[in-house]
Amino acid sequence: MVKASPEILAVTERWFEAIRTLNTHVLKDYLSDSVDLRFIGTGENEFWKGQVVRDGVGEFIGEMPEPDVWEVLEAEAFENGETGWSAFLHRVGFPGLRDDYIVRTVLVFVLEGASWKIINRHASLPYPNIDFVGSEQLAIQTLVKAALEEGPELLQAEGLASVLFTDVEGSTMLAAAMGNQGWSALIDQHFQTVESIVATHRGQFVKSLGDGTLSSFQSATEALLAAIKIQEAVALSDVEPRLGLRVGIHTGDVVLARGDFFGTVVNKAARITSSANPGEILVSDVTRAIVGGNHEFEFAAARSLVLKGLPDDHTVYRLQWRR
Repeated sequence: MVKASPEILAVTERWFEAIRTLNTHVLKDYLSDSVDLRFIGTGENEFWKGQVVRDGVGEFIGEMPEPDVWEVLEAEAFENGETGWSAFLHRVGFPGLRDDYIVRTVLVFVLEGASWKIINRHASLPYPNIDFVGSEQLAIQTLVKAALEEGPELLQAEGLASVLFTDVEGSTMLAAAMGNQGWSALIDQHFQTVESIVATHRGQFVKSLGDGTLSSFQSATEALLAAIKIQEAVALSDVEPRLGLRVGIHTGDVVLARGDFFGTVVNKAARITSSANPGEILVSDVTRAIVGGNHEFEFAAARSLVLKGLPDDHTVYRLQWRR
């Protein structure tokens, strides 16, 4: 059933705000991990696929000068199950160029874990990039060429890991209330805190995901300790608005490719996170079993969940962190 999507609209607005302000390092976090990712432009050769898009989107946008005209003319977004899309019209102009132009953009989204991610971007301009922004944009094309020269992507590592997701409850509403600049500053500071705690507990901060994070630990014990410290840091913060943070952890086999993690364990950890309440840490029965009789941890009674996209019921435990 198709319905209007304020959530996808808000994600799209943050995507465009990052482009407008040339905050290019966050752009890849909005893109799908899938090999089916497509990035389409106006030019004859601007049809790019897969990982090179994620690798090169920041450099591609970073080649533009900062616009001095940026006006939203139309904006809408819809969702249908685990897919969605947005359509925007912008009036855009750049310093030193006589005319402003209308830019038409369609973004297609898929639900990955707890976050909407862009699987297809198509932007249409009335003129080639060199006429529009004053220079050619070659960053992604350069990466495509390099990837072809290097040959097929190889798996770099795999094995047992405890995957930890965090997710901010009500982020769409908070972002709308604070404005993009205020929200970006708040969430960036939160991400820095999470990354620091993960590193302290010998984990790897894999990436941020719009309003959440993904980290991996070789030790389930360290993952749980990090989760507690993260919730404590959020609870002790005196910055407003106060964040309601959900944390989920699951342990299993992951595959590492080009610095990113894949596998059912990642999907299940994300779904567990989506089922948590603000302030909760939920862990899978596998993770609970691995830490065994470790007396550092206290758990509430088992809870049975139906996790979207995964068969059967799943047992989770709430990790008690408030003393």
